Amino acid sequence: MSETQARDARQNILELNDIAKSFGAIRSLKGVSLEVGKGEVIGLVGDNGAGKSTLTKVIAGAVLPDSGSTRVDGELVDFRSPGDARVAGIETVYQDLALCNDLDVPSNLFLGREPTRGPLGRIDRSKLRRETERHLKELGVKVPSLDEPVGSLSGGQRQVVAIARAITFEPRLLLLDEPTAALAVREVNMVLKLIKDVAANGVGVILVTHRLQDLLLVCDRIVVMYEGSVRRVITAAEATLEKIASAITED
Repeated sequence: MSETQARDARQNILELNDIAKSFGAIRSLKGVSLEVGKGEVIGLVGDNGAGKSTLTKVIAGAVLPDSGSTRVDGELVDFRSPGDARVAGIETVYQDLALCNDLDVPSNLFLGREPTRGPLGRIDRSKLRRETERHLKELGVKVPSLDEPVGSLSGGQRQVVAIARAITFEPRLLLLDEPTAALAVREVNMVLKLIKDVAANGVGVILVTHRLQDLLLVCDRIVVMYEGSVRRVITAAEATLEKIASAITED
């Protein structure tokens, strides 16, 4: 069975068909179609202005497309807000992470969903810590201390905490915006390992990055965008840094 046939045989979590979006006279997306299968990691790349940001915001429910259709698990959906996307099982980790720096790791992981006890609904700190330890262990995530504010963690540690928080919502699809930007090599490896582990558990992943070398390590397919359209799709088997860079920059 070819790689394409294998992908077609696998259930698609996300299917975008002919998505278009304009902002005034600027056509940011010109009929983009994209599929993400269960446990598949898709790299999304392109030069500035290629349409990556607009496309990811459409998937995340933050931008409404002008036309086209979106299906999740084969069902037609119409996202009117990020909340709609989350209900459908799509979680997004943006580059700014949106962590509460003054709170510890457990409080960040379960912010707004803390376990409570007693008639007054006090936060059950013991259960919160146990659930955090269990969740991080399942993901293979290690941090120096659960009790320190996340603002004191390194960039890579903060990134894995943000991804781990998104996974607590049990998403079907995880959208990651530049998760390895400005990280040291060791921290990049930590984040990439987490991405592979998440995908191995059946979660689809869309990875938006400018670090082309990361794509070769974790992606099943690489989608290259140019001026609002999908220019090329490169499979893992044929991908090289030279091919990806050429697809991004060629006129």
